[in-house]
Amino acid sequence: MHRISFAGALTAALVFLSACSDRHPYVKLYDKNLSKNPPSCLALQVFPPDPDAKKTLRKLYRFRSECPYLLKVTTKEGIVCRSNGNAPIKATSNFPSAYLRMELRRGMKLLYTYYIDLTDEPDASDIEAAFDRFKKDIPVH
Repeated sequence: MHRISFAGALTAALVFLSACSDRHPYVKLYDKNLSKNPPSCLALQVFPPDPDAKKTLRKLYRFRSECPYLLKVTTKEGIVCRSNGNAPIKATSNFPSAYLRMELRRGMKLLYTYYIDLTDEPDASDIEAAFDRFKKDIPVH
């Protein structure tokens, strides 16, 4: 008979429950000083290039291309979750097929990330919500 530790069972359960199903953003502040000493400017990069996303972001903030702090916004649609643990959920619900990620970097150093799974292509309201959360976490000027 095999014995499974409580920690092992808990880890397996968390992996099973979280693989591609959580619709809440994952946010990580890598540099805790940013909330006290936020960047005075931001540069913007949107990938893949998306004129609508860029237009939405430029309405929310005055980006400067020469700034050393880069806000990199990445979107993808048409993704497929290959987690077998979520087969019943995928078959009976509106499962994520896209994502939105925002990263703040200074050079190669990652300072902050925001990531959310979405059921449709990211739109202006998704981008605005992500940027609002970013500004709440890092009060940029």
